[in-house]
Amino acid sequence: MELTVLCVSFAALLLLGVPVAFAIGLSSVATILAAGLPMAVVFQKMVGGMQVFSFLAIPFFVFAGELMLYGGIAERIVRLANSLVGHVRGGLGMSNVLGCTLFGGIVGSPVADVSAMGSVMIPLMKKQGYDADYAVNVTTHAALVGALMPTSHNLILFTLATSGIASVSVMGLILAGVLPALLLTLCNLGAAWWVARRRGYATQGEFPGWAAVAVAFAASLPGLLVVAIILGGILSGLFTATESAAVAVGWALLVTVGVYRSLSWAHFLKACAKACKTTGVVLLLIGISAAFGYFLALYEVPQKTGALMQSLSSDPWVIFLLINVLLFVLGTFLDMAPTILICTPIFLPIAQQYGMDPLQFGIVMLINCALGLNTPPVGTVQFVGCAIGGISVGQVMRSIWPFYGALGLCLLAVTYVPAFSTWLPGLMMK
Repeated sequence: MELTVLCVSFAALLLLGVPVAFAIGLSSVATILAAGLPMAVVFQKMVGGMQVFSFLAIPFFVFAGELMLYGGIAERIVRLANSLVGHVRGGLGMSNVLGCTLFGGIVGSPVADVSAMGSVMIPLMKKQGYDADYAVNVTTHAALVGALMPTSHNLILFTLATSGIASVSVMGLILAGVLPALLLTLCNLGAAWWVARRRGYATQGEFPGWAAVAVAFAASLPGLLVVAIILGGILSGLFTATESAAVAVGWALLVTVGVYRSLSWAHFLKACAKACKTTGVVLLLIGISAAFGYFLALYEVPQKTGALMQSLSSDPWVIFLLINVLLFVLGTFLDMAPTILICTPIFLPIAQQYGMDPLQFGIVMLINCALGLNTPPVGTVQFVGCAIGGISVGQVMRSIWPFYGALGLCLLAVTYVPAFSTWLPGLMMK
């Protein structure tokens, strides 16, 4: 009875358009009332869910990303990417992919990535004769790589969502995302080139030479170093994963104020305000999801879901495919944070039962959530890209399939080839 109240009320509130955080909270309250438990349980779980030291990494990573976003890093990265691949057919699209990947590694947020890089690249691509739907699709799909980067606060969220289920270190998950991020980038490059070739887009000039590439690389290097500093500092034991977020903020300030001198006081205040807003939303979701997760565990939702899947098939490859489908569908209705916090306690035990490593599952989860950001009805990344490109979502969806196919191949590779996500952590953390 109580489980029915929890699921039905949550689904009904989402269909009514209630914000996700409030839908989770109200469905938890409805379940408390149906079960006859004291209301204090909800508040205890909410407060307890937010009192974790590792959560300090979230506001710091978010703030570092916002400083980089407003600090003029994007233009330098565009010049570097364009010097490398701008001369091949569809080169501006491939430059877009590389630029979004590099900038995503700095800001760690697909939405911030498409906002910054899209504002530069989409109008430029349209001016150079590229169709608007192509420009938007290239940008929005390339921006998804940011979800797997070391500065992504979603990595922190996943490690915390696994509490009590599996032991997953932040460093292990960061390393697990390196090869999938590279594979995702290669898939995006392939899709951008293939579509550009089919549409007959012209080449844009000639290769400027390695000297020009070196100059562009040197100009963008201070911003790109944030990823190397985070990885190097953690691996060397110089600082913890949580402390690395604070180091990232310090480096972002040094680069944007001291090196590039591109961060104005007005933009600094905007970065502070945006970071505070994003952190508040994420922490609210974490607290409320802790209460929601308590009821999922209390009413054995993971076990019942596993039994339902097992009744359909006992083959691991079928179970993993079902998990992918469910995560993708849920990701189209929910943002990344609630999807991670709600679905991890349900699906991780099932995946482990059939032999999937928690690190591998984490990357599978993040890729599915990222794809959901580029799919209606929520599709935050896609909506931002369409707004910049001045094109409707319907027009973009008609030509999205080559990009979906490329990312789908990447997802299947990560799902069924564990080495993509487990080899590097196993090598570096012995």
